[in-house]
Amino acid sequence: MHIRAVHLDELPALQGIERAAGQCFREIGMPEIADDEPLALGELARYHHAGLARVAADETDTPVAYLIADRVDGNLHVEQVSVHPDSARRGIGRLLLNHLAARATNEKAPALTLTTFTEVPWNAPYYARLGFRLLDDSSLTPGLREIRRREAAPGLDRWPRACMRREL
Repeated sequence: MHIRAVHLDELPALQGIERAAGQCFREIGMPEIADDEPLALGELARYHHAGLARVAADETDTPVAYLIADRVDGNLHVEQVSVHPDSARRGIGRLLLNHLAARATNEKAPALTLTTFTEVPWNAPYYARLGFRLLDDSSLTPGLREIRRREAAPGLDRWPRACMRREL
């Protein structure tokens, strides 16, 4: 596996990775998440143009996972990290997150942040193993509060969610 910038012509492949990765939510009683459409191509292109979209590519240079990030309150915020199920459980998500952490360190950002489901094994418990810690509401930055507000609007708060932070 190698990590590289996503190419514009690969954006539909990112949507396919997201759809495939989301199917595991169906198995734990969250079909609404499994059926949620990935970001539109225009939105994915915004991450590409900002230089904040990375893929993990296999030996044929085909993307099997991706990560997109934003700058939020001086940190790099993981907007999405998805690994195709055919490539899951190989440490690829960790590689992408560590790649982003290295970039954040180079940019002198103090932390990575993300929002996640707290009771989904491959969400909050996974991120905790990678050094992220749960944030209580009193320690949320203005940008994280806004992200949580936007996520609650379509009903993501139907399941317990939280913000997490990984100091760098």
